[in-house]
Amino acid sequence: MKNLLVTGYRAHELQIFNQKHPGIPFIRKAIRDRLVPLIENGLEWMITPGGYGVDLWACETGIELKQEYPQFKISILAAYAKPEEKWKEERQDYYRTILKGIDYYGEVSSQPYTGGWQLKARDDMLLRKTDGMLLFYDEDAGEGSPRFYRERALKRQQQDGYPIITITAEDVQMVADEANMRFE
Repeated sequence: MKNLLVTGYRAHELQIFNQKHPGIPFIRKAIRDRLVPLIENGLEWMITPGGYGVDLWACETGIELKQEYPQFKISILAAYAKPEEKWKEERQDYYRTILKGIDYYGEVSSQPYTGGWQLKARDDMLLRKTDGMLLFYDEDAGEGSPRFYRERALKRQQQDGYPIITITAEDVQMVADEANMRFE
């Protein structure tokens, strides 16, 4: 696997409303735990849609991993121009910081948001350009935006064996439990 789509919940879907939330480091560690073996087995690119939440936390994790694995590259492929434009200033600053650390940024449409067709076109491209997916999604936790990626990835999996690696809330909880055990 050379190119991996990494995505999952938006921050608000996890009830996370700022970068100081204590759960973010555990989510990032769960992402790291999945990425490292893949990188060591030849993963070259991590590609995300760049949404505020798991996508950007994965980018942040990837930027840190580049210190150990300088051959590893990170890309954000946005659906439309300036997706962060309507975000709060703190989130915009965070996004711009992430953009400085990645290797490639692209937009499927050079226009601002005009409709769902842009999101569909981006998702089509992400699934076409990647060899597998790392998805933070938990069916037991209820519906959320990652459901759409999962549904489309499952269709591709049936066609050509597209691998889907998941992270669930239980996986993140195990990371948190391990960290807490170290501090007891």
